[in-house]
Amino acid sequence: MRAGDGPRLATDRPGAPVYSAAMTHVFVAPHPDDAALSCGGLIASLRELGQNVTILTVYSGSGEANGLTPYQREALGFGTKALWPATEAFNRAHLAADVPLLGEAEAPPPWAADPDRLEATQADADTAAKRFWQRASWYRRASIRNESLAGQLVIDELPTQGAVLGTEIVQAASAGDIMARRRLEDERFAYFAEASVVFLDLPDAVFRGYEGDAELFGLPRDGDSPPIELLRREILRLEPQRVYFPLGVGGHVDHRLVRAVGMALLAEPRAWIMPGPDWAGIVTFYEDFPYAWWSGFGQLEDLGDGFFGELPADVSLSPEFAEIGDQLERKIRGIALYESQLEGLFGGLRPMAEAVRAFGLKVAELGGVPGFAERYWSTTRI
Repeated sequence: MRAGDGPRLATDRPGAPVYSAAMTHVFVAPHPDDAALSCGGLIASLRELGQNVTILTVYSGSGEANGLTPYQREALGFGTKALWPATEAFNRAHLAADVPLLGEAEAPPPWAADPDRLEATQADADTAAKRFWQRASWYRRASIRNESLAGQLVIDELPTQGAVLGTEIVQAASAGDIMARRRLEDERFAYFAEASVVFLDLPDAVFRGYEGDAELFGLPRDGDSPPIELLRREILRLEPQRVYFPLGVGGHVDHRLVRAVGMALLAEPRAWIMPGPDWAGIVTFYEDFPYAWWSGFGQLEDLGDGFFGELPADVSLSPEFAEIGDQLERKIRGIALYESQLEGLFGGLRPMAEAVRAFGLKVAELGGVPGFAERYWSTTRI
């Protein structure tokens, strides 16, 4: 997808979808960082085109870290070399006024807006907030003064919504809560990507007792069910035109479970009362990076028979290639925000950038797309 070409995906088949500027795209990420790693280029392109993007991070919940084995800590991305930035996501407390205020405190500073202009700006902010939340089932007003409106909490005081301002999550991260750190990184990325993020806070597989590669990259245990109803409810609330699920390349148990939710939606018959969309054409699958790079993933058959056993018989998959050459370096900068993961996944910042570029080039060559690309698999009812 290239800036200036209009909102479309390059594809190796006729009839490639053309997206309108009003579309809403929901990226379902098993963990913090999965959307940035696998879909960062497309997300940047969609936001450049003015489309709405929401990231649903599923397994972002905290667990008791004291009982984790060394393997489980490494599986979460926190080994002995893990570094954590000193700054806090979205913390604006350190920002001073452009012009220092001298003299009497009650005197308005020379750069302050007059009351009439403030009220006009507030009206504009409320209008923008209504547009932003137009697809949600709830609505918050926007206060340009960061003050309560009609008794509602201001954005910085509402946990899991808006800014994180040095409270519970930051304190937990400072105290060593592993998933709290990763959530902060996810919020930083959402801010950087101009996307909204929703945390479902289900516990990561290692907090559910998975131990060793054979378990973590194997089939889900009996009783460890995909969160179909929870995800379905959140997705329907956002009313998206496209929902992106992981293919499950690499076989990580959490990725398998999230993929199973996409398959379950595709298997649902279309309902003729709302909400009841036909999920074929809406559900799309993305290729899990860096697993797809490490494994040399090239075609759906590489996933094994288990994948096609989940796919409904009346649904077909077609590849679409998003051109991300204009957004490649932005994708790399977004991934770099997940500092806790860089050493464990790639061995550092530079190897990560090299892997992202090499994989993007390989995918572009597969699709005959110039430059760099990400590949997605769209669904069609047949």
